[in-house]
Amino acid sequence: MEFHFKREQLSDFQANIRKEWAMTNGLGGYAGGSVTGACNRTHQGYLIASLHSPVERFLILSKTNERFVQNGISYDLETSQHLGPIYREGQRYLTDFIYNGNVTFVYQAGDLEIRKQLVLVHGQNTVAIDYEITNSGEVADFTITPLFNYREHSASSTREDLHFSHKVATSPVGKPYGLVLKPEKNPNIKIGVAFTAGILQERTELYDANMQYQTEVDNEVDGLDSHYTPYDIVFPVPAHGSMHFSLICSVADGTRDFPHISFYADTARLLADTKLQYLNELLVQAGYGQDEFANTLVMAADQFLANRASTGLKTVLAGLPWFTDWGRDTMIAFSGLTLATRRFQEAREILVTFAKYIRHGLVPNMFPDDGQEPLYNTVDASLWYFYAVDQYLRYTGDSSDYLFVERELYPALQEIIHAYQNGTDFSIYMEEDGLIHAGSGLDQVTWMDVRVGDWVATPRHGKPVEINALWYNALMVMSELAEQYHDDATPYRDLAGTVRKSFLEEFWNEADQCLYDVVDGDTKDASIRPNQIYAVSLPHSMLGEEQAAKVVETVQTKLVAGPGIRSLSPDHKDYHPIYLGALQKRDEAYHQGTAWGFLMGGFISAYVKVHGHTPEAKKQALAFLEPVREHLYEGCIGSISEIFDGDSPHTCRGCYAQAWSVGEVLRCYVEDILD
Repeated sequence: MEFHFKREQLSDFQANIRKEWAMTNGLGGYAGGSVTGACNRTHQGYLIASLHSPVERFLILSKTNERFVQNGISYDLETSQHLGPIYREGQRYLTDFIYNGNVTFVYQAGDLEIRKQLVLVHGQNTVAIDYEITNSGEVADFTITPLFNYREHSASSTREDLHFSHKVATSPVGKPYGLVLKPEKNPNIKIGVAFTAGILQERTELYDANMQYQTEVDNEVDGLDSHYTPYDIVFPVPAHGSMHFSLICSVADGTRDFPHISFYADTARLLADTKLQYLNELLVQAGYGQDEFANTLVMAADQFLANRASTGLKTVLAGLPWFTDWGRDTMIAFSGLTLATRRFQEAREILVTFAKYIRHGLVPNMFPDDGQEPLYNTVDASLWYFYAVDQYLRYTGDSSDYLFVERELYPALQEIIHAYQNGTDFSIYMEEDGLIHAGSGLDQVTWMDVRVGDWVATPRHGKPVEINALWYNALMVMSELAEQYHDDATPYRDLAGTVRKSFLEEFWNEADQCLYDVVDGDTKDASIRPNQIYAVSLPHSMLGEEQAAKVVETVQTKLVAGPGIRSLSPDHKDYHPIYLGALQKRDEAYHQGTAWGFLMGGFISAYVKVHGHTPEAKKQALAFLEPVREHLYEGCIGSISEIFDGDSPHTCRGCYAQAWSVGEVLRCYVEDILD
């Protein structure tokens, strides 16, 4: 699947700065930018390396700027925004932007056509840039300026922050072929740049200062950054000819020298071809033939799978560009990312990774960037874990898979049930009616988890609707597994019956013909939120056909919003239509009207389910997904954003690529529309 943007789509800087691209390397490292060639947020650059997979992510190479002189005329291909704002609009020379897993910019200026292809090498903190230059005129003097940095990927740099020692790397015969930099902030690493043509020329301007990122400006911060630019790479492009040129930037252990790199002019292109071959193998493995929508999401799914050094196993990054591996997000995204793509080995590794870290019956909510102990402030991750295990067996399900679950996961499932029945951290416990209570005080334990200081935006303390739908589903899954493993299933089955009876008595909102969002004693929250959809969409549902249909109708009428599902009905007094501005403003809107991409999966599954999986229901489900298809050409090209404004035109916000958004849309498309 290739995405193309042509000259007429690219020429307007402001109109295209928020159309983004991203590539990942399977280590937690990534690259990103806009289709114009500019950077528009702090978390962008050609190489953001993960120094301890999948965390400790640092910007190494921001970008490269190109210019050339031909027939006495200077052509500057740089596209950027600087403080002022001052725009350098090299995108006017762009004739094509291509995303196919790699990223290609095609420029036409003077008598030159320049194809600049970026590839983030899988399994390495390495970016390779392939230049293919065709010259139909006189000789041209071509200059490339690399913009270096060393900062945590959510931070920013000033000139004063950027101190490096550096030396020119030469071949055994003394020919310069690269540059080695060591950041003063971290002498334990080295940044190496190698190239296949040209000479290094020292620059008088050592810094590209005050580059400005528009997305950060939109968030009411200055959005300024600076980069280190000690050298240009300069070479002639022969008249009436063509040439290939490779530039490779990598990060290595600072205690060892970079070896002499002997490589050919088209090495970067070969690395790009290898990356495309890797992605094509994933498409073949997934098995969706020529289905472009499915194949695009299979490619997008790969961006979130990464190695975790602490376990030696695979994990899931919750979202690009800033999230690490979150338990809740992983379990919800799991089916789409690993099962619908038939990546069953990765699925097993992910399940084992999180099982290793269960504490007091809780699956970790978050593995922090700084190497500290995981955070456990979640009630739903453990219950989604049952769903993930059950889904794994539904997709695989031979004797070896059941044996794997029995040996590696079943004890963890038993621990979770016991902990929830008898009480665990964060006021999570089973009440006398069999339903699960969660949270108190300043706890934020459901997915609606905004907290700023002593302010919890959506506390939802008590018995949340989706938690008890998940609890019932977990008990039913546990009863099935107990039977499979010749344990006593009766306690689980009996408790599930009690839960169902209590749920139907306490959660049905007769006035609105849907479910209450939270029940806490005599207090019942009638806010119309999407959480109730899981009481329908999960494999084991407590609702009858008529009630299930009413819930789906309510969500469809009140909450469907383009490519996402609103977190609160627009009828509610606390509804926020736009997610924009300073952090406080965004936090107030995050779960109070903002639409979420991942919720589309549960809604589609529920819609098709209550309409009997008929062809008409699947056709309508495809119609619901049409805004998602269109969104693939917006935001992060080929992926699905975290959130969208609740009001039209439902502008994408938050993380530009989100694991559970991609996973849930792919899952529902495969399970509910293609089946």
